[in-house]
Amino acid sequence: MENDAATLYCPNENCQAANPLTHKFCQRCSTPLPKNYLWAVVDGPSVGSPGEILADRYLVLDKFVLLDTKPGLLALTPELDNLQPLRAYLRLIPYRLHVPQVYGVLFLADGPSHREILLLEKPPLLIDDTTQEVHLGNELTTAWRNATSMRQLNWLWQIAHLWQPLVSEGVASSLLDSDLLRVEGSLVRLLDLRFDTAISPELPQLGEFWQQLVSDAKPAIAEFVERVSLSLIQGEINSTDQLITVLDRGLAGLGRSQTPTIKIITKTDTGPSRQRNEDACSPPSGTIVSKPPQPTALAIVCDGIGGHEGGNVASNLAIETIQQQVQQLTKVPYDHIDPSLLLNDLEKAVAIANDKISQRNDGENRQGRQRMGTTLVMALPVAHEMYITHVGDSRAYWITRHGCYQVTLDDDVASREVRLGYAIYREAVQQSAAGSLVQALGMGPSSSLHPTSARFMLDEDAVFLLTSDGLSDFDRVEEYWETEILPILAGEANIASVADRLVEIANTKNGHDNVTVALVHYQVQYWEPEITIKAVITDSYSSKTVDFASKATDPTLLGSSNHKTQVIPEKEPVKTRQFPLQWIVPLIFVVAAGTLGLFVKQLRSQSGSFPIFSNPTPTSNPTIEATPTPRSLANLSRGWVIKTNNEISLGNNQSLPPGAFLEVINTKPNSKPGSGNFSVYMRVCTNKSTQTPANTNNPVVTSSVPPNSKPLPANEKTVLLDLSQLNRFGVSVLQSDAPSPCRNATQPPVTEPADTSPT
Repeated sequence: MENDAATLYCPNENCQAANPLTHKFCQRCSTPLPKNYLWAVVDGPSVGSPGEILADRYLVLDKFVLLDTKPGLLALTPELDNLQPLRAYLRLIPYRLHVPQVYGVLFLADGPSHREILLLEKPPLLIDDTTQEVHLGNELTTAWRNATSMRQLNWLWQIAHLWQPLVSEGVASSLLDSDLLRVEGSLVRLLDLRFDTAISPELPQLGEFWQQLVSDAKPAIAEFVERVSLSLIQGEINSTDQLITVLDRGLAGLGRSQTPTIKIITKTDTGPSRQRNEDACSPPSGTIVSKPPQPTALAIVCDGIGGHEGGNVASNLAIETIQQQVQQLTKVPYDHIDPSLLLNDLEKAVAIANDKISQRNDGENRQGRQRMGTTLVMALPVAHEMYITHVGDSRAYWITRHGCYQVTLDDDVASREVRLGYAIYREAVQQSAAGSLVQALGMGPSSSLHPTSARFMLDEDAVFLLTSDGLSDFDRVEEYWETEILPILAGEANIASVADRLVEIANTKNGHDNVTVALVHYQVQYWEPEITIKAVITDSYSSKTVDFASKATDPTLLGSSNHKTQVIPEKEPVKTRQFPLQWIVPLIFVVAAGTLGLFVKQLRSQSGSFPIFSNPTPTSNPTIEATPTPRSLANLSRGWVIKTNNEISLGNNQSLPPGAFLEVINTKPNSKPGSGNFSVYMRVCTNKSTQTPANTNNPVVTSSVPPNSKPLPANEKTVLLDLSQLNRFGVSVLQSDAPSPCRNATQPPVTEPADTSPT
């Protein structure tokens, strides 16, 4: 519901006029008004009441959804020492298509205390800008039943790709929580991250989660999903690489029911402030390429580096080389291409282009800033997939009816700082030299070059925008995609006129650089197949990895036309070999010697006439000790002891300090069916403080405790918390072999306490 009292302030520092929330542009200076909708990660029923304005800038739209009414101001960020709980978000920035990123923190005063609430940007929300009504994106388990078979497998494929990165950061549990796992069109999106307990989930648990989807799977893939789920549970599929391969084959089968039509347009311009255009593109500027009838559709954008010293030479040399390489790759029929090998070959093509430019620099004795180079971003649509390869700060955006998503991450200093977990992105980009490139083509040998390649499953109409920073600087794409690019998908604009308009925006709103854009319009017709897709689980699997250090730097390999994508043969050829005659006689002797040795060994075991030297041991029946199952929050039982690692604020000005021990009295299922959550009743058996560990699993910024809060007296208070709250507070469970601090404590009556959940 629209709040008449709330206004949206212009981000232009020379204007800052107040505007109605429904406006898209400032009514005074026509600056686009960004709508930054935020998800608040907070324990409790809500962050505030709808219509309330927090910290004089955040308008509460729903229980946990805020709108920043002053988008021109930087949000408050925690100190560097307090970034540890947030580092999983930061290090997962390469996956920000699926994982929300940190916007800042919100400090709320609560009497003498204050809370720090984590704010995440670009959550999976459905927003009606005219009424300011907000709805969460559908849970995957809810949207599943109405999705096509192609989209259902597409969602599983994305989860499979996310599994290992989230396992590495200790947050794979997020992919097993139906409340967090949301969808936005064809994309899987997470509301926030759930930190794993002491034992991280494994692939069998993923299989159990997927198994509940089988009943509502489309007929074409129901058997496939069931087979894959059982293979995960039983350990037949034991790696994500193997899982992705199986899903790739299923999607390839469904892809035959999908007919794409592709149009590409490029446009490049020198701009109002430059004398020379160092950008380059393919197809040539102003050319429209359609597939069909053309067999290949490839779009490339390069932004040259080096000014009059040769930036334009580098960008055009990169275009020429990439075109030659990709022309060879696309001669292979799609059904015979291994996707992982195609990604590898695209990166090798980039490496060859890099070495051509680098060797030209070396031949002309260019050093330091005199070396010419170029950024690169290219898009190769193949059947139901889009392959994106990228080096530098030229970008690729994916625009659907649901949103605009930046799918590449700039190779600059700011992004590197975030990837390493050192800074929040919105703060990192404000630092000096934040936009300096950390890699580009031509600056050194390909052994030190690390291109980024990714592929995306397409099951709906989409537009991919490739652009140099002449347009993408100052968030111009985010400001204008809805008014300028989205009409292509609605059939209200053609890509040629949109390309012209984007160049015009770059020149008038930015104007500081050359500008180049490429638009790839992907349209799809899909029908449900009548056949049933089968899951083929290979008995053995060797994962394919990209070895960046092995990329060719030999000058004799540059421009070679023999570089081809490896293909999967339709039928394995029969291999016949002749056995060398000269090996027959030695082989007979080896077999005879082996037989004789086996015969002697049997005689020894039967007669005992040959002495055996060993340490004497008493004769007894061997016993096998069962390894106890590790204790964790997921399998809590009565009598187990929990230790607090952080200070926990409770109601009535009471708290649990770090190092407090609580004994489990009882556990009860949560009232929400299928949530996996349960309530834990505990008694405080000691409040002796210990030093807070440096490494905590708490995924949010912890709340400060009031200075006058009182510790709960040991043996006098029982506590009720949910499993989800214990996960957030980063508590640990004492193992069975650890001495129990509750052993000698006086046992209080075992009664269920009143709810003392943290405020």
